[in-house]
Amino acid sequence: MDLRKLKTLIDLVSESNVSELEITEAEGKVRIVKGGGVVVQQMMAQPMMAQPVAAAAAPVAEAAPAAAAAPAGHAVKSPMVGTFYRSSSPGAKPFIEIGAQVKEGETLCIIEAMKILNEIEADKSGTVTRVMAENGQAVEYGQPLFVIE
Repeated sequence: MDLRKLKTLIDLVSESNVSELEITEAEGKVRIVKGGGVVVQQMMAQPMMAQPVAAAAAPVAEAAPAAAAAPAGHAVKSPMVGTFYRSSSPGAKPFIEIGAQVKEGETLCIIEAMKILNEIEADKSGTVTRVMAENGQAVEYGQPLFVIE
């Protein structure tokens, strides 16, 4: 979305009685919420095109130190944005448990993105020492999901 258009939308929301505005276009979706200050959340179809918006920079900066404090071992990170599932169906047994020995290429979880279930495989053999996402939780690109030692 054009930055001039985004700035115009922010100005319109802040000057009106509208508390929330969401617009979806071919190249992405923008959601503007007014509450004291204006917060802008922009999701693009292609992660490389996403540009940080000044109003949303503070929450992102606070999350960075937590991600930087990665636990010991090899972190298996999410290759996409989506919903994390530990098993193939709601009543099924999880693919892996803490303490399980995994081999490279073995399925660890599923991430649902745009109604497509994507199996996430171990990129290293070893023992799973930590599961860092909750079942049904939304995950971000690059977010650690498991720790393998």
